[in-house]
Amino acid sequence: MKSISVNQTILLHPPERLDASGGRAFQQQVAAILPEQHNLWVIDMSLVDFVDSSGLFELVAGLRAARQQGCRLVICNLKATVRLIFEITQLDRAFEIFDSYDGFVQTLVQDAAPLINIGLVAA
Repeated sequence: MKSISVNQTILLHPPERLDASGGRAFQQQVAAILPEQHNLWVIDMSLVDFVDSSGLFELVAGLRAARQQGCRLVICNLKATVRLIFEITQLDRAFEIFDSYDGFVQTLVQDAAPLINIGLVAA
């Protein structure tokens, strides 16, 4: 898992499999950034090929943690199979989802919000 910080934004890259193991790794990375003050968390799901209930639980926990910190959390680059899981579980209604990271950055530019890129990697 990788996360990159630039100014007030954190960019997280979860592992390929967000299952029990990958979900725990994601949770640990979120816990590591919680003490920091950030306005925006971006979860780039471009590497994620598989998500199960454990992974979804950790994503929802991350959303809850971000909101408790007063942060905005968005997801981008969902692969079709992962997007389907979000739609079936109706989590696409809970998360702000963008088709691509570039599309998301365009909305930041339009809103004139600063971008910070922080990277955390889990083996």
